[in-house]
Amino acid sequence: MYSIKVEGNFSAAHNLRGYRGKCEELHGHNWRVEVVVAKEELDKIGFVLDFRYLKSKVNKMLEKLDHKYLNDILYFKRVNPTSENIARYIYDNLKPKISNLKSITVWESENSSAVYQE
Repeated sequence: MYSIKVEGNFSAAHNLRGYRGKCEELHGHNWRVEVVVAKEELDKIGFVLDFRYLKSKVNKMLEKLDHKYLNDILYFKRVNPTSENIARYIYDNLKPKISNLKSITVWESENSSAVYQE
């Protein structure tokens, strides 16, 4: 199995509904996002996927989140904007554009992350 990974980032605010503690209040993070694509076989030139293509799709997706109040995004009006749910949201939005998408990791701090993979 071969895999490649790219990283991107975005800054956004959110608050967690139903949480008892500081995160219930409006606050923000500088999120780091890792995107992994995996395949059994490489293409004819030896790629899992062109890094340039992958980065462009990831950056376009993250622009939709950057400098936003996540709770105002339609999806997060129904789903609490936890790091876990943000990872799922990014995965679901990238999956139709990126074949062999394996996982999304969302880092809300340098030592705390959540992973989503099917």
